[in-house]
Amino acid sequence: MFKADYKKLRLSFNEFHDVSDKDMPQYGEFCLLELKTGAYTAGSWSPSGNRRTAAGCFIRGTADSIDSEDVARWHSLDRYDLTESLEDEEINWINLGPEKEDCRSMQFDGFKSFAGGKNPKQEQYCLLIMKDGSLAAGRWNKWRRKDGGAFIYAPALASHSCDKVWAWTPLSSDEFFAMEVERENERKREKELNKNPSVDPELFKYGTDIDVYYEKALEKLREEFSWATLPMMRKETPVWQIAPLHGKYVFGQISKNYYDDSDVVTPWTEGATADEFVDFLCRYTHDAVEHSNPGEKFKFGTDINVYLEKAFDHVKKEYRWLDKTMIGKTWKYDIRRVDGDLEFVRKCWNESRYSVYDVESAERFIECVEYDYQSAALQANKTVASYAPSFGSIELHGWYLERYVFYKLESGDYKVSVTAGDRVTGGSRDFFITPYCFEAKTYEEFLNRYLEIVPDFSFGLGKKELLPDKKLQQFLGY
Repeated sequence: MFKADYKKLRLSFNEFHDVSDKDMPQYGEFCLLELKTGAYTAGSWSPSGNRRTAAGCFIRGTADSIDSEDVARWHSLDRYDLTESLEDEEINWINLGPEKEDCRSMQFDGFKSFAGGKNPKQEQYCLLIMKDGSLAAGRWNKWRRKDGGAFIYAPALASHSCDKVWAWTPLSSDEFFAMEVERENERKREKELNKNPSVDPELFKYGTDIDVYYEKALEKLREEFSWATLPMMRKETPVWQIAPLHGKYVFGQISKNYYDDSDVVTPWTEGATADEFVDFLCRYTHDAVEHSNPGEKFKFGTDINVYLEKAFDHVKKEYRWLDKTMIGKTWKYDIRRVDGDLEFVRKCWNESRYSVYDVESAERFIECVEYDYQSAALQANKTVASYAPSFGSIELHGWYLERYVFYKLESGDYKVSVTAGDRVTGGSRDFFITPYCFEAKTYEEFLNRYLEIVPDFSFGLGKKELLPDKKLQQFLGY
């Protein structure tokens, strides 16, 4: 990498352009900015209206810009390549633009490096020397799930990754950085307050073990639901905990802050006493317990094969090529004890851990397995021909129909695949066209039955579009 010592380096920016002269950069040019307040920042020039005007803004990121009326002077960052200078180990001062008498100049030093173990503070706007020798700037944003981060410099989170930056130095503080500093100070104050939290004797007369309150609520629930257990109650998520907040213990729900993974405590506010909280827990967990009756859930016993057999027999009536081995290539099922209670569980063939099926009845679990059998059967049945009816622009509740294709399967059966999306997302779904549809004597009667499976108001094409399509009629055997 460069031989120059970033710790001793100074950059002197000369020949600033004065905004009052209406001497503005080219559209999109990234510039160092001196504000009328004397602060320094940077941004990409975006004129308003006629591109020759001095009106506009310098863009720094998404919803982050500086109006040209707040800028006194600018100096282009795009025009320089410092590679040759930085390869000289004796270099410690680089002039950017010729020095002249009465020329506006500004020096920046105090450079730091990620290689030296230094990170900017969150939301700090910095001047950057890139590893390719160019100059840039951006607002530091630490990556959430791993070390490092990036400097955001344009909308849509366009950024310079930290591994592309050779050295950086902070520019002036701004409102975003000031807000982050205040948030960090608040986090420190909160941490200090919570070192020795106080206890409200009325609210925590049964102590500060949350399990005690759940157990008291459990005693009341068992008056109505004899099968109630603590694991059933805790299915109602998020669960309640006892946590410090603003220097005192509270009943609360804890979530993670998206930006820094810190705990966010949402306190319970529906009462002021321990017994009121116990009554609240009964109401909060009532439905979860009611729908966890093991007599309903395991009415056919605790042998998982009984449930799989029922699902298989039902699906086999229409998916005539279905084989029991098909589902085993994708899913495995079991009945296991989870936190003391029996649960239906499922895992993918290539995973090591089971996940719980949160269903309230045996019938609901069987329906879920039936869906898995259907998907496995369609996947195993190869397509041998296809037909795509033509259609124009069709909007589906904010999405647009992108693809609608009928397929003939190797078994002689048919399915249809529908895809819809918007500018940022989309989804596809396959539907098996059941034998019942093909028992219809006419094509029109077939469509009446088919559109009960793939209704036009949900998936775009209806009788109006499909009935006149002679090629589709022939493709389907009518």
